[in-house]
Amino acid sequence: MLILGIETSCDETAAAVVRDGVDVLSNVVASQHEIHTRFGGVVPELASRAHCENILPVVESAIASASVRLSDIDAIAVGHRPGLIGSLLVGVAAAKSLAWSLGKPLIGVDHVHAHLYAGLLHQSGATGQPETHIFPALGLVVSGGHTSIYRLDSWVKLQRLGATIDDALGEAYDKVATILGLPYPGGPNLDALAQAPGADERVADLPISRLSPTSLDFSFSGLKTAMLYEVRGVPDHPAHHRAESRYLPPPPLTDERRRDLAATFQRAAAKTVILKLERALYQLRDAGVKPNTLLTGGGVTANSRLRHELSSFASVNQLRLHLPALRFCVDNAAMIAGLAYHHHQAGKSSDLTLEPVPTTAN
Repeated sequence: MLILGIETSCDETAAAVVRDGVDVLSNVVASQHEIHTRFGGVVPELASRAHCENILPVVESAIASASVRLSDIDAIAVGHRPGLIGSLLVGVAAAKSLAWSLGKPLIGVDHVHAHLYAGLLHQSGATGQPETHIFPALGLVVSGGHTSIYRLDSWVKLQRLGATIDDALGEAYDKVATILGLPYPGGPNLDALAQAPGADERVADLPISRLSPTSLDFSFSGLKTAMLYEVRGVPDHPAHHRAESRYLPPPPLTDERRRDLAATFQRAAAKTVILKLERALYQLRDAGVKPNTLLTGGGVTANSRLRHELSSFASVNQLRLHLPALRFCVDNAAMIAGLAYHHHQAGKSSDLTLEPVPTTAN
């Protein structure tokens, strides 16, 4: 079965053709980094306008790269939630138009849930059979807009166990990169700096947010603020805020200190994620649910430190780990088409009243 996927939830215009849920025949992504770099982040209005310009060329390129015709496509899938509403509108309108004109089924997919599927995708021509015996599974999405843990019993039955109560991890990465004076996009640049030779990842004592003893929610605002204090030298002890006290001067932000702080932040961020995964796994096992797979996705799964820590966590806990290939960590349409295949197999589809929704389903 050939599914054409479309993804426009934020600032990438993407289209892909996927066979039988795993075989990626094409995966085309038009990035808007050059548009948003000077603003230090995504400007929704500019993103929407760029999607309008890019959507048709991207879809045409995906069809051509897959060496198929539009008439060969069996269904049209689109990420219709969550995201920037103006961006989503472009993708949903394009998908509905194609489905109507071609007389093909329309399948709306939750973008965040699709990230969990990205680790099962492979390029056309790769050997191997579709993965079986995945469920029950523990899921983790870490991106610029979402940081969530899931229990999955099937591709259409999943439950969110915890989520961020403030900043998503990718957002925290970008903000800390700005604090350190790194260029946009902050996350990849911070990761590269943290891997520089000689980096000291214990140069500062950064907090690991636990919230309550059983909470599976995340909080990264405290970690971000602690990094701000490390750079500006603002004391965080109440005794230092008395009127007669004098603020300590900030240490010079040399290249070496910037490198060390980047590594220290990465260590603390990864430890926070692993802590919550450990809690989730123990709670599920205590409830009689025994996950045998860890599904991960989202832009931050491209981070070198997090990939290493996730691999170690999965190995220690005897979980099969599905880490997306780097090209499938970022927003892409292949994951939309891949997950849509399983929606179709389960008899789930949409009609032409499908609407873009700025929030995730759960």
